[in-house]
Amino acid sequence: MRILFDQGTPAPLRKHLVTHQHEVNTAYERGWSALKNGELLSEAESAGFDLLITTDQNLRYQQNLSGRRIAIIVLDTTSWPRIEKAIETILSAVGSVQSGGYVEVDVGRRS
Repeated sequence: MRILFDQGTPAPLRKHLVTHQHEVNTAYERGWSALKNGELLSEAESAGFDLLITTDQNLRYQQNLSGRRIAIIVLDTTSWPRIEKAIETILSAVGSVQSGGYVEVDVGRRS
């Protein structure tokens, strides 16, 4: 699966996805840092990305996501220590999200 990290998605998450045979790029690496969410989603779809992982919890309220091919997973925190504790939950979400799907993963309250 081709995965794109939005701004704010902790980069260390990449190593956990790559070990599960996923290809991961960041918006920064692609030169898409300045793109607004709608433009970013369009560019990612055009480039063949299957999934966007973001920490932007307002994305679904700011964008019309119907008709999108790219799946979206929203993490509720940018805190790497919290995200690291929820790796299995995130991997499960990545493995089950459907094309055009939208999933919110609650990792922020784990202790």
